[in-house]
Formats: sequence, structure tokens, C-alpha cells
Amino acid sequence: MTTTTDRNPARTERLLRFHQPEKLLRHLGPLDEPVLAALFGTDAGDYRGRLERFEQHNREAAAALSAGPDAAARIAALPFRPGEHVVALGESTTADRLSWFEILRHLLPEGVRCTNLAVSGSTTAQALAQQLPVLGFQRPDWVLCMLGANDVQRIDRTPLVDLAETRRNLTALRDLTVARTEARWIWLTPTGTDPDRVERYEHFRRAGLSWSDADLDAVADFLLAQPEPVVDTRRAARGHHEPDGLHLTPDGQRAVTAALLEALHR
Repeated sequence: MTTTTDRNPARTERLLRFHQPEKLLRHLGPLDEPVLAALFGTDAGDYRGRLERFEQHNREAAAALSAGPDAAARIAALPFRPGEHVVALGESTTADRLSWFEILRHLLPEGVRCTNLAVSGSTTAQALAQQLPVLGFQRPDWVLCMLGANDVQRIDRTPLVDLAETRRNLTALRDLTVARTEARWIWLTPTGTDPDRVERYEHFRRAGLSWSDADLDAVADFLLAQPEPVVDTRRAARGHHEPDGLHLTPDGQRAVTAALLEALHR
């Protein structure tokens, strides 16, 4: 039997979906469940149960994708093989415990190791500074990278990171990682937003935050010009946003996973 001090279960659920403090506190060493649970205002049993429910949802989403038309051929065409290590880089769309990457791991053959390094709120500059050293230790065979959405975030209409810097950071992140690890690289574009919901969302309005699909499209255009495989996620994600207009619903995450399967099958 477990107890919880949580007075706002929906808020706790959202925080748990999108935030993993252990990724930001690596310098403290492994954090056990009671410590992590306390950060979310709950206990270890409740924390573990919520994570298990997320994983069950991901298994069910993967099973649904596996049952779709041509699914067997698309899954068989994925390039990831037993013994290989697949790493994801990204921000909240990928860090989400119900993300496309967490669904993908249930579609891969046994023996493929998956590590999700995505951190909610991460810009390309932060990923370059914080994740590049980790990638050197992780020694991935594959990197799936979805970054850029936070770069185009505007604070009182001022972009957080300009496009030239985003391009430089993404190029450096790929080139330095490949030079250090010989990993093969796959890009995913930012997913786009629901502009009306973003504009109406109270937290964004009070903080002066906004996103423009034109800015996100500019990042996508840069990625689509790269020589590596690119998964364009924008059409798949359309119409699948949470009330904030920025984050994807679980159905949206499944649609992005389906887009990845389709793109890598070509």
C-alpha cells in the first residue's frame, strides 16, 4: 500500500510526462525512486505506478502500429540491429515519457539498446554543451535528433536563438558526434504548433512566450537539405496538440512514430 501527498494528480502526471530531473542532475550520481518521487510531491510507490502506466501505454501504441497496413514491412525495414545502441536527442517532444522514441523502442528487435537523452526545454546550444560529452561516453551506433523548437521560442517577440546559430549548433552537434563515435545520424524536424492554442494559453501569455510556424519551418527546411535521412514530422503532428498548442497528445506521438516508420521505409 502506498500513500501520496499529491493534491493535484493531473499536474503531477504532466510534470512526470515531460521532466526527468535525473538527466539534469547527473553530477549527483544515480537518484533513487524515493528521492525522485519526492521532487514530484509523491511517494515511491505512486511514482513507480505512474511510470509503469506510461510504459503500458507505449506498449499498446506500438502494438497498434504493428497491426496497421504494411506495418510488418516498415518495421522490418528499420535499420537498427541487435547489439546496436540507438540514442535520441531532443527537447520535450522527445523527453515526453509517451514520446515517439519511447514507442519506437517497443518496435525494435530484442537486443537493440535505446537511450533517451532528450531534456525538456533544451535549445541546440544547450544540447551541444551538455549532451555532446554524454554522447562520447554513450558511444551510440545511431543518433535520432529532434531539436530546434526551443531555439525559435520568442520572449516578448525576441527569438531565443537566431537561425544562423541554430544551423551552426546542429551542424556542430552532428559533425562532432560523428567524429567522436562514428554514429549514423537521422534528423526529425520540429513538429509545428497549433497557433491559436499557443496564443490563448495563459502561461505563455503571462510569460510573453510565443512560437511561429514560419520560424519552425525555417529549421525544418535546413534539416531537409542535410545529406542524412530526415523525418518530416509536421504533417503527422497537425491537429494533435495538447491545450498549450505546443506539446503533442499521445495520439500525436503515435502519429510521429508512424511518420518515422514511413520515412525510413522509403
